[in-house]
Amino acid sequence: MLSVRPSSQCALKRNVNAECYAGDPMRITIAAFFAAVLTVSGSAQEFMADAGAPASAFPNPDRPIADIVSPIWHNEKERDIAGEPRQLVALLRIKSGTTVADIGAGSGYYVVRLSPIVGPSGRVIAEDVVPEYLRGLRRRVRDLGLQNVAIGRGEPHDPRLPADTLDVAILVHMYHEIAPPYALLYNLSPALKSGARVGIVDAFRPTSEHGTLPNLLRCELAAVGYREISLDRLTGSDAYLAIFAPPSVASRTPPEAMVACKAP
Repeated sequence: MLSVRPSSQCALKRNVNAECYAGDPMRITIAAFFAAVLTVSGSAQEFMADAGAPASAFPNPDRPIADIVSPIWHNEKERDIAGEPRQLVALLRIKSGTTVADIGAGSGYYVVRLSPIVGPSGRVIAEDVVPEYLRGLRRRVRDLGLQNVAIGRGEPHDPRLPADTLDVAILVHMYHEIAPPYALLYNLSPALKSGARVGIVDAFRPTSEHGTLPNLLRCELAAVGYREISLDRLTGSDAYLAIFAPPSVASRTPPEAMVACKAP
């Protein structure tokens, strides 16, 4: 990554076995959507939105950046047993018709589980920064026939998502590895609709130990203009789900006015 490792956005999710979803995912049809920004390559829906502000405009985080992948789960079945997706879906109120972006989608663990939940009138946007993982994700989506999934390559500081399209964005077990968090959060904001929610799953540990302590997370999100809605401990692991309301494009803190938060 730009001062972040190129593979860091999908740390946990790309280090689990890419087993097929245990259920029988419904075969669904994507609506005419993102007409100006989607291009179709074979059966895969692809997107690339305009670039946001450059990483160089933002302060660097005043904390360690995790650089060694340390997965919590050995495989997807073990993760399912812990019930993380079920808890995330309930707390973020993801349902039929919801548009969800998985930032750092990796192997597609959440993509294949959210696709049948959001249904024909919803969609899942899978974003990552590493071509290798995106290729594997395209194959997985194609093999499962998930036609309400759009896939795109972002940048470490900018997810490159279409403006005003998202009801929910999730960042799961990867926030502690983002070297330009202020830039990424700033550039994510335009893609979120009014009333949208951002869900961040991380462990109750310092960033150097592959987690993010809640007070540090709150500070970094607030520095950009995000407002905390809730923070819930997840059962089955030493992790939490923090939910934030994003700022409007006009109310975001300007990059030059941002002050990096100090890790405790």
